[in-house]
Amino acid sequence: MRFALLLALLVMAAAAPAHAEDGYELWLRYRPIANESLREHYQNAATEIAAPPSLALAQSELSRGLSGLLGRREPLAAQPTRNGSILLGTPRASPLIDKVPLFLAAAGPEGYVIRTVTHAGHRITVIAANSDAGVLYGVFHFLRLIQTQQPIDSLDITDAPRIQHRILNHWDNLDRSVERGYAGQSIWDWQKLPDYLDPRYTDYARACASLGINGTVPTNVNPSPIGLTAPYLRKYAALANVFRPYGLHVYLTARFSAPVEIGGLKTADPLDPAVRAFWKAKVDEIYALIPDFGGFLVKANSEGQPGPQDYHRTHAQGANMLADVIAPHGGIILWRAFVYSKDEPQDRAKQAYSEFVPLDGQFRGNVVLQVKNGPIDFQPREPFHPLFGATPHTPLVLEVQITKEYLGFATHLVYLAPLFEETLRSDTYARGRDSTVAKVIDGSLFGYRTTGMAGVANIGSDRNWTGSQFDQANWYAFGRLAWNPLSSSRNIAEDWVKMTFTNEPAFVEPVVDMMMGSREAAVNYMTPLGLHHQMARNSHYGPGPWVTGGSRADWTSTYYNRADAQGIGFDRTATGSNAVAQYAKEVAAEFSGTSSTPEQLLLWFHHLPWDYRTRSGRTLWDELVIRYSAGVQTVSGMRKTWAGLQSYVDPERFNEVSSFLAIQEKEAKWWRDASIAYFQSLSKRPLPAGYAAPEHDLGYYESLCFPYAPGTRYDSATISRDCTYSGGSHGDQASGPLFHRRGGAPIGNGACWDYPALPESARSGGSAHRGSARAHDTGRKNRPAHDGVDPEAGNIHARQRLRSDQGPQGVPGRYRPDSPPQ
Repeated sequence: MRFALLLALLVMAAAAPAHAEDGYELWLRYRPIANESLREHYQNAATEIAAPPSLALAQSELSRGLSGLLGRREPLAAQPTRNGSILLGTPRASPLIDKVPLFLAAAGPEGYVIRTVTHAGHRITVIAANSDAGVLYGVFHFLRLIQTQQPIDSLDITDAPRIQHRILNHWDNLDRSVERGYAGQSIWDWQKLPDYLDPRYTDYARACASLGINGTVPTNVNPSPIGLTAPYLRKYAALANVFRPYGLHVYLTARFSAPVEIGGLKTADPLDPAVRAFWKAKVDEIYALIPDFGGFLVKANSEGQPGPQDYHRTHAQGANMLADVIAPHGGIILWRAFVYSKDEPQDRAKQAYSEFVPLDGQFRGNVVLQVKNGPIDFQPREPFHPLFGATPHTPLVLEVQITKEYLGFATHLVYLAPLFEETLRSDTYARGRDSTVAKVIDGSLFGYRTTGMAGVANIGSDRNWTGSQFDQANWYAFGRLAWNPLSSSRNIAEDWVKMTFTNEPAFVEPVVDMMMGSREAAVNYMTPLGLHHQMARNSHYGPGPWVTGGSRADWTSTYYNRADAQGIGFDRTATGSNAVAQYAKEVAAEFSGTSSTPEQLLLWFHHLPWDYRTRSGRTLWDELVIRYSAGVQTVSGMRKTWAGLQSYVDPERFNEVSSFLAIQEKEAKWWRDASIAYFQSLSKRPLPAGYAAPEHDLGYYESLCFPYAPGTRYDSATISRDCTYSGGSHGDQASGPLFHRRGGAPIGNGACWDYPALPESARSGGSAHRGSARAHDTGRKNRPAHDGVDPEAGNIHARQRLRSDQGPQGVPGRYRPDSPPQ
């Protein structure tokens, strides 16, 4: 009896999955279709697979998907022999494809055709393309139809990417840290490469291929020159060998000063023949190892990174030097347009336009400018970047951030596709109405020959890849929108939910609604009405509207909110920085008037008094408080929605999402309370009736310190100086990092002073305090907070600036705690 019980337990253990549902399979779970009649219907439409040997990868994926979804393994055949056969092929590999009128020219080099046809008396499905990668993309599309329970009886699909280069930008360092990464370490184990190839690399390439992503940059845009030495090139080559069957090309970040740092030269001047010779030899070395190498991504003359301006050369001269040496191999140069002057500009939002528009037409044909979606830095909401539509002779690549540096890291559920779609659908008016950003980057507006879209990856070593289940949707949405920038963010969300969880409408509909409202909720509890860059210094974790001082005013929150006793907002009209003039006249006119500016961008373009009447009829102050509160309320509603869906989700993923939503609600309230406390200290206005006061006073919120926030790097000396622990319990205010107080006993849940504690008199009345956290006093009525106060002069704590340069051995150096490193 005891033996029989043991045997039964062993059988049950063998039948159980190797691990619980943890998100590792992403949207490629291929679970059996529960509806028996629907499953039988699909089985009749997919009875065998016919594919040539050269398409073994596509055939294997189709077999894997169908066997999981339909509960049986379809037989393989050399050619279709029955109804329901699925024929895979390219004209080169399959003579049958040539005999079927598929009109493959419309599919281009990477697209595909999925068509129901009659062959030899059998009704079959053909998945064909002009390349092996195209067939694989078609297989994933076909499987998606079944995963989302769409009809497949009579298909006539021709789909080709509207964007040529669809690239993930990893901000991964050679020591496996990830700058602005919230999903663990880098997935690239450089120490074990090239000799050990983690199976995860194949799974990564497969996931990218399922979305049509065809390029990856495995290293940080703040690169170490060591990454271009021979040992590391062999490591990249090993990755490229894994990626190649999936149509995924490797690109590399190039440090402009590499000729000096690893080449033994005394200069990196792009016009110096020796510098050109160095890069030519390096490019030849790379292509000898990686014949399908995509090209270089370059960050130059930005945030301390070296570049051509160091030698009094232009961005065009620097980019063209690299473009010339890589052109014979067919590579491209992605030249990042995220730049701003070493000297503090009048308005940082204007810098990229000012530097690059005069150079339009001077770049080589294989140079593209990679431009962030907005003119500041991946904020919860920004207007579209004025460069879009301003360079008809220079192709632009749209860069978006998939990792949520400013949007709650991995624990906040913020679906980013609406943000991406908002940018793509923005009208530049560059050639009249409907000159959208999407039409700029897909080349249709100006006839660009090279097109691209890049996303800063949120992938790490966590089992679920992205740090949370719902952050997977942002990777997924980037790939879908890079393939077709005209796609609907809602439709993408519906597909992802069905593929990742279930097709049950009672689950899909509320979860998609939750996702679609999540970005607006985050904007409300973080930066409503066009406020921007209000995060804590360096880590960008949590609110910091009081942040000022340091080496640059434009690395502070007060520079952007310009809040004082009279009002709030950044004047970018003709009476202010005149940034509106960088847009087409139709857009500039819209943004110039307070009544015509979209209210969600109001404080981006206008400095307004606290009693300004918004479109609701409420004062600006009341509207801000109500929007902050609405963001919290939306998250509370998301928690309730999710709690009612437990029966549709496995316990592991349900509990993880539940925990993260609880964190998000707590931190949304923290954002709301801290922001209201600070701005109320300036406005002196009461809260609207029925709205609760912040839980703590302003001093509490200003005192919080997070030296170990993910994606941030402090050295031990900085931590010791800024966050010295002095006893007391560790707090739970923001779930994760420890909080300490400097200069006194712990506050509440165990916060930290990162400046000497000041008396209450220094906190009220607008005096400068907390490292010049505010620079207001009664005699400065109209002086904006951003004009800066020397913290040393006021005996106020000043942060030591730390360099963001890479170390000489390829180990990332120390980052400035007062600057955003990207």
